[in-house]
Amino acid sequence: MNELSFAVPLWVWAAVTLGIGVMLAVDLIAHRDNHVIGFREAALWSGLWIAIGLGFGLILWAWQGGEASSTYYAGYLIEKALSIDNVFVFALVFSFFAVPDAYQHKVLFWGVIGALAARLVFIFIGAELLQVFFWTAYLFGAFLIWTGYKMAVSKDEEVHPDRNPVVRLVKKIIPTDPRFHGDKFFIRVSGKRIATLLFVVLVAVEATDLVFAVDSVAAVLAITTNTFIVWTANAFAVLGLRSLYFCLAGLLRRFQYLHYGLAVLLAFAGVKLILSETPVGKLPIPLTLGVIAVTITVSIAWSLIATRGEDSDSGETASQTDPMADTQPHPATGAHASTPSAGPHHPEGRPS
Repeated sequence: MNELSFAVPLWVWAAVTLGIGVMLAVDLIAHRDNHVIGFREAALWSGLWIAIGLGFGLILWAWQGGEASSTYYAGYLIEKALSIDNVFVFALVFSFFAVPDAYQHKVLFWGVIGALAARLVFIFIGAELLQVFFWTAYLFGAFLIWTGYKMAVSKDEEVHPDRNPVVRLVKKIIPTDPRFHGDKFFIRVSGKRIATLLFVVLVAVEATDLVFAVDSVAAVLAITTNTFIVWTANAFAVLGLRSLYFCLAGLLRRFQYLHYGLAVLLAFAGVKLILSETPVGKLPIPLTLGVIAVTITVSIAWSLIATRGEDSDSGETASQTDPMADTQPHPATGAHASTPSAGPHHPEGRPS
């Protein structure tokens, strides 16, 4: 375990949290018109979020030195890599419910806010457990290794958002109209507040991300239990998740072997966590950074080389659904039927 420790004044926590809130507000204002986000716009926003995330590492370096900065970068890279798997499942959720492209950003925006809140809770709980009860490192490590194994062998499993227990519970408790009503999550019918299909999609995204949050936080906690570094690494990686989705949605079918790389990263994090409580001790951060960088590079390059002859649309997201189009309802959910934008069904990756 990396026992990197330094005092973080309350005003620094407040400043970073406020900065994240300001960035979310800027992103919301920039996309308040619900326009369809194309590849170029998504790439520019992704570049901005990545630059901010990398820039924060330089601030840490100037403030606390190279060890803090390199530890942050290791956490940021592994969280950024794992977020690509989120993109696969989000694409399938949007495809299943046939969410018009113009409304997907709003769902992801509120989904990211929920993701940040969930991660903040898991970070403090997980860090406290690892610091107080050393044996929890073995449990977290075994969980990460098992999750990596499941990710590697479950490539052909299908995702069924309508079967998610949280989604089913919400639909039973809250009156729901199985149709879209613009970008509204709720409407009023005869004086009663009713959820729209877009709200059901948001619940599906949030419920899925809860699963992602557990192993993502555990993977970063395998690098360090410093809550400030774990939180900022997660936050700055997740902030760019929306833009990453629109940037990669049309290319997902080419990432056929990426899940193997992500599985290796999760298993590596698990082994690292277990070793930290043995005589071997913590693995060096440079080694961790090297393993993460090489694994991501090899798995993406392997995927792109293996699929270089396949057609892919990198100019826009794959499904350009007109929000006002009159399409046929999905037989089970009332959503409009469409072809999945991500190609074949990809596993949820992280078992619930």
